Amino acid sequence: MAICALAYLGVRSDRLEDWHNFAGDHLGMQAFDRGGKTVSFRMDDHMQRFVVSDEPGETLAFVGWQVEHKDDLTEYADRLERAGYSASIEGRALCDRRFVEGLVSFYDPAGNRIELVHEPHLSTEPFLPGRPIENFKTGPYGMGHAVLHVADAHALMLFYRDILGFSVSDYGLTPVPLYFFHVNGRHHSFAIIGSGNVGFHHFMVEYENLDDVGQGYDLAQQKENGIAYTLGRHTNDYMTSFYAHSPSGFFVENGWGGRIIDPAAWEPHETTLGPSFWGHERLYLPDDERANFRDMRLKAAREGNRAPHFVDCPWLYGEFINNR
Repeated sequence: MAICALAYLGVRSDRLEDWHNFAGDHLGMQAFDRGGKTVSFRMDDHMQRFVVSDEPGETLAFVGWQVEHKDDLTEYADRLERAGYSASIEGRALCDRRFVEGLVSFYDPAGNRIELVHEPHLSTEPFLPGRPIENFKTGPYGMGHAVLHVADAHALMLFYRDILGFSVSDYGLTPVPLYFFHVNGRHHSFAIIGSGNVGFHHFMVEYENLDDVGQGYDLAQQKENGIAYTLGRHTNDYMTSFYAHSPSGFFVENGWGGRIIDPAAWEPHETTLGPSFWGHERLYLPDDERANFRDMRLKAAREGNRAPHFVDCPWLYGEFINNR
């Protein structure tokens, strides 16, 4: 029994036209409108990876996680019920809207709607990106990652680790608790920030070509207040990325070159280096708060901290961690 990938995300927003333009023209997703008050987007051969429903709120509506086997759905439902969480085996109508064969829904301790799904439907039509990009990095790694603000990071960590079976990749405890989780070879498909707030921090899409990130960066800079974090590189997953402001106010990370790990050999560990080797200037923050992150990056530069030369090499990453 295992959750193996981030299958899809849904958000609530009454800015459908803005999302249509942002997800298609900026991110490069393929939009298709099935009528009514919902716009869906593709990123690959899956029928649906991202959904925007015309509702007030401008926040996360649901997170879909793929399980490996059909029987996993009932096993997870039983496990959740034993732990005191109500789980519903959904009928054909919702499965059809999500383009999956089976679905179990429940709410995590922070009130986020979670959907476990089996056998997402694949399209017979080729993926046609909304702007010229090579491709998104998906497949066995899922659609990307999602990151949430939470009030109690430790409690939610226990839920995702002990009940849902997510594996901790790494964590930081100061100045606020951060936990990163993997469910496949992607360094993290999920993370929580114990900021004391509640809501969606960001989701990430990863491109196969760095130039697609750079061209998206140029596009975002043409919009007033389009950039939330400047171009930079993270210290834990080695992702080169920038963060854009979405139409709903939360961020979307546009990344390339994320770290691929060997889940069987991975050991969780605390990180103290700071979030970025360089860049990722948080333009949305006041100057004094930006300075704290900037000081961490300058310290990393003084100490010569950097990522390995190669991407997608678990053996090399293991050597780097062991000898750092």
